Amino acid sequence: MRTYVGLDIGTTKVAVVIAEPDEDGTLKVVGVGHAPSSGLRRGVVVHLENTVHSIKTAVAEAERMAGIPVRRVTAGIAGEHIRSVNSRGVIAVSRGGSEIGGDDVARVVEAARAVAIPGDREVLHVIPQEYAVDDQSGIRDPIGMSGVRLEAEVHIVTGASTSARNLQKAVERAGLRVEAFVLEPLASARAVLSADERELGCLVIDLGGGTTDVALFYEGAVRHTAVIGLGGNNVTHDLAIGLRAPTEAAEELKVRYGCAIASRVDPNERVDVPGVGGRDPRPVERHIVATMIEPRMEEIFSLVYREVKKNIYSDLLAGGVILTGGGACLEGVDQLAERIFELPVRRGLPRGVTGIREAADGPRFATAVGLALKARERGTDERLPEAPILSRISGPVRRWLGEFF
Repeated sequence: MRTYVGLDIGTTKVAVVIAEPDEDGTLKVVGVGHAPSSGLRRGVVVHLENTVHSIKTAVAEAERMAGIPVRRVTAGIAGEHIRSVNSRGVIAVSRGGSEIGGDDVARVVEAARAVAIPGDREVLHVIPQEYAVDDQSGIRDPIGMSGVRLEAEVHIVTGASTSARNLQKAVERAGLRVEAFVLEPLASARAVLSADERELGCLVIDLGGGTTDVALFYEGAVRHTAVIGLGGNNVTHDLAIGLRAPTEAAEELKVRYGCAIASRVDPNERVDVPGVGGRDPRPVERHIVATMIEPRMEEIFSLVYREVKKNIYSDLLAGGVILTGGGACLEGVDQLAERIFELPVRRGLPRGVTGIREAADGPRFATAVGLALKARERGTDERLPEAPILSRISGPVRRWLGEFF
């Protein structure tokens, strides 16, 4: 039985999903594990051993649940170091006037990939958006068509080499192999989007603890990706300072009583706030908690809005906004997003998987589920012999993998 493993290494939690194909071909989640993460800051490893410990703990929990040992994973990558750019390449078809072959597609993608990248960065994904044959544009798959000139538009995602290597090192020290790194908003999108949303145009916002990850889709292709260096931890920090409460207590208040729209909260409702240094708890109006959360969430969405407006497709998002990640569980966050983006908003739940409800029914595990789905698309098989990780794969093979991401 083939096994696919998604490993989401986040700023606040490490999540693992183990999945197997069901009899009808649907991916079934058979194991879920998660552990607090203290070794990352805004998606970047800052304490290697803490990160290794969190990975081991989450993987061990998932292994116990599934009864399957994990050796290889498809891991998510994010962080402020992520950069993306759209590029275009043009070539003459090798057999002018005859059919376009796979080698022509590989050459034109390589031509589009030839952009200046600093030596301290590496390419994570090269994602074809569309092709043009002679004067005919908007082609999804040009193989088999006739023409003399082939163009390709691609989306290139790069990351800091050191950040990727440190993440890879943490996974390897936990006794695992990285089959591939996948940009986390792309993994989340794979788990929560419908085909109609991808086609009509939509925006995926993954509200994580350290960062907010963004992916814009139009006509079935990713058109823009970005990482915003603010997340749920900033909300927690605001509450800890404003309420003079321990960070752990502020996080619990946010999860249990938080609301992104203060006007929705009963002004008479009160909650107990633990004191710092063992001081007695004191009652605080829940409305005050919400007034601290709302401006920070408004700031995050406003930064996303400004980032998305850089793209020419930002006004064509008929599929609306899809929120995922732990921050999507916050009460009122969808209404706040609707107010800022002036688009329909929904919470993104994993699609196309069955099994353990914890993973299949909540946005917190959307990225890990998406990574498992990506692993399946790549044909990752736990039983395969050792294989090189993505950062060491040769150019032609990397291009082939890029077509699937």
